[in-house]
Amino acid sequence: MKPRYKTMNYILSLALVFSVTTGCKTANNTQKGAVIGTAGGAVLGGVIGNNVGKGNTVLGAIIGGVVGGAAGAYIGNRMDRQAERIETEIPGAEVERVGEGISITFDERSGVYFDTNKSNINSKSAATLQKLAGIFKEYPNSNILIEGHTDNTGSDEYNMTLSKKRALSVSDYLAEKGVNSSRFTTKWYGEDQPQHDNSTAEGRSKNRRVAIAVVANERLKQEAVQKTKG
Repeated sequence: MKPRYKTMNYILSLALVFSVTTGCKTANNTQKGAVIGTAGGAVLGGVIGNNVGKGNTVLGAIIGGVVGGAAGAYIGNRMDRQAERIETEIPGAEVERVGEGISITFDERSGVYFDTNKSNINSKSAATLQKLAGIFKEYPNSNILIEGHTDNTGSDEYNMTLSKKRALSVSDYLAEKGVNSSRFTTKWYGEDQPQHDNSTAEGRSKNRRVAIAVVANERLKQEAVQKTKG
């Protein structure tokens, strides 16, 4: 199964760019990413990235760093390959191609998860992250944002610290497995960005998650521009 990714024609892209930048909430995350890849550039990406990033910071990080045009398509092609590898190697991971990057969400279903009040990498999580580390090493020309999140059990202050520990646990483990630590940015949001219903046990377990954004680094951006000149 290929990573989810929508394309749209130029007219629809322009219409959707207008609706997103003027506050419309009907466009889904994939559509927003596709708009940037089709009609955007670094400036447009920054504007929309800041807008949508308020509710989904991984998405904002991806869209905010787009190159656009032929160079963006070159980058996107390489992200397609990497996303397909992640989906193949890690069944259950929520992998979404957005614009010129990849959004990955891990929870209990995909083997990287945290018990209540815990931030340690358990054996199941370790097996999954080891596979991910191998893929990241195969595709070295990218930067990786790792975010930690919690459910709403406990105080705001406690959850903020816990989400920080979760993000750092993942980045530290990947670094131990040979991924260059300079590629990582870690952020944490406590309980502020729930994706599921915290009033249920299932929803809380899904909110104890790590989200990852994969974006082109400067080397890949420069390569893309050089390869698509003329």
